[in-house]
Amino acid sequence: MPIRPPDPVDDEAAVDAATRDLLDTFADRYEQPGGPALIAMRGSDRDSNAFRLGTRELGWHRHLRGQLFCIDNGLVHVRTRHGSWLLPAQRAGWMPPGEMHRISISGVLSGWNVWVAPSAARDLPPLPCVFGISDVMRALVGRAASWPAPFALDDAQQRIVAVLLDEIKQAPREPLHLPLPVDRRARRISDAILAQPGDHRGLAEWAAWAGVSPRTLSRLFQGETGLSFAHWRQQARLTHALERLARGEAVAQVAEALGYATPSNFIAMFRRAFGDSPAHYFASRGLAE
Repeated sequence: MPIRPPDPVDDEAAVDAATRDLLDTFADRYEQPGGPALIAMRGSDRDSNAFRLGTRELGWHRHLRGQLFCIDNGLVHVRTRHGSWLLPAQRAGWMPPGEMHRISISGVLSGWNVWVAPSAARDLPPLPCVFGISDVMRALVGRAASWPAPFALDDAQQRIVAVLLDEIKQAPREPLHLPLPVDRRARRISDAILAQPGDHRGLAEWAAWAGVSPRTLSRLFQGETGLSFAHWRQQARLTHALERLARGEAVAQVAEALGYATPSNFIAMFRRAFGDSPAHYFASRGLAE
């Protein structure tokens, strides 16, 4: 299944009915602009859980509060107007207040979500990103999610919120983002590669296809994504590979879809990027079937 290129959506009318119903539930319980700086909740793959996980898709939408979310297993693929990024287990994804995004959730059984008031989010990154999480952050979120009255915090709970916000501010960034170019010619090429990541055309061939010189195309990718064309394409293939592997597809099948001559060639590329084989990477993060 090819990756769907993230559409630059900014219209509230694009929010589908199912997603809007879910947003209405969140708005009633967690999306109030006032109240505490931070509200935490646990999620699971149960119909009764407001933060329902499992395997599902949420269409384009935005939140009044900033959203920090972490999964215990599975994989989440987030698409925004800035690009897309992957959220494996034991990482935290940050979505600033008001940022349009859509989410694909694959095999997630449990996780947590933190809603950050717009005033408290001013000191957090202005763009979506992925954080590494510490044991301290995990423990603080667990404490905050257990509070029976998250909208009426006492002094001790307010101090915990302040420490948790500090932990979020200091969390290290993870390089799991796939930025998208803005130039229409480069964007046309990036969308085509996302739709067919196994396409082996080189820079010159793609440039001719889009009606741009190879030198200009190289400059556009470097300037607008921060990556060379070759590096960007490899990141796109890794994104595709992680999604398919998280769904339980065999390494050989994924390698063939990406155009690798042998599974060992694909495994070598994966190991260079993540420092581990696909099987061990997924097993160590609770992603294996």
